[in-house]
Amino acid sequence: MDESSAPKPIRCRAAVCRAGGEPLKIEEVVVAPPKAYEVRIKIICTSLCHSDVTIWSIKDPAGFPKIFGHEAVGVVESVGEHVEEVSVGDTVLSCFLAHCGDCVDCRSERSNVCSGVPLGLADGVMPRDGTSRFTDASGATVQHFLNVSSFSEYTVVDVTRVVKVAAAMPPEKACLLSCGVSTGVGAAWKVAAVKPQSTVAIFGLGSVGLAVAEGARLQGAGRIIGVDLNPDKFEIGKTFGVTDFVNPKEMGERSISEVIKEMTGGGADYCFECIGLASLMSDAFQSCRPGWGKTIILGVEMHFSPVSINSMEILQGKSIMGSLFGGIKAKTDIPILMNRYLNKELHLDEFITHEVGFHDINKAFELLMAGKSLRCIIWMDR
Repeated sequence: MDESSAPKPIRCRAAVCRAGGEPLKIEEVVVAPPKAYEVRIKIICTSLCHSDVTIWSIKDPAGFPKIFGHEAVGVVESVGEHVEEVSVGDTVLSCFLAHCGDCVDCRSERSNVCSGVPLGLADGVMPRDGTSRFTDASGATVQHFLNVSSFSEYTVVDVTRVVKVAAAMPPEKACLLSCGVSTGVGAAWKVAAVKPQSTVAIFGLGSVGLAVAEGARLQGAGRIIGVDLNPDKFEIGKTFGVTDFVNPKEMGERSISEVIKEMTGGGADYCFECIGLASLMSDAFQSCRPGWGKTIILGVEMHFSPVSINSMEILQGKSIMGSLFGGIKAKTDIPILMNRYLNKELHLDEFITHEVGFHDINKAFELLMAGKSLRCIIWMDR
């Protein structure tokens, strides 16, 4: 590529977080050109995930300034050297987890955690060279988030973390597959491999928990039990296949596991913990059936506390499994999910409860923290 046609830095708007817990500020930033194996994307729409809010709330000066956002769809504006699978003008969605296709993990059916391009979730920089593509108006570095940083009109992402979007796929629906919905559906589909007519218990009916229900429904589960403190979640859950609802506040002196075992005649075949609490992880494990019960953990423990498991229960045939991004290999599995949506099999529309313009991005935070939204779509051109 000659110098005259090489991509140039772009000035654009970004929602920058200067300190943990503070409202985002729309500022001008400079987005550097993509380097080798990178693409620069003009964001069409993005959405807010609980992972954004969790890290946003941490009072760690070393982690800021930062541009959040990792669920997004956009158009490729320019590409760096050695990028062949996407071209300028392609519509793509972003993923925080790489899929290089060449490493031992990508080639194996047993893992979706690419070892060819490191995860690097806490680094705030691009994975290959350890530098940022963002600077603010004063020239100071602004950190990346989850390898994407979609709360910016333009961003730079490694090519292993983008997936082409089908032409018929609405961008706001494709956006949901970047993280949350894929994480939940994949946990039931890829990690647990839920069997038809089996019993499933889901602890926490936020977006990820409801996506687990949707995945279990698609797998043909016979009974899907939702556990949540918010009674409104049951009506929402019915859309995604939830058949029964348990509110821990209404159980009296009984434990969650006692109730689940009574409902299922000994324990659920599959239990999914979607909150990130060690105590609830233990409850989920105790609620699954001896002999073959599987407990799948979908989130990081919010207090970084260890999980205590009775070894006697493990000896009885129970298992506990971790699930990162639902076992999804982005470049092969997300196109399958897009096709299932276009074939009217996969529910996505119902996850979108709110939509705002970029200038109202802080409203998306308010809605999610108040428990009023599942996914709020943030449109860059509104």
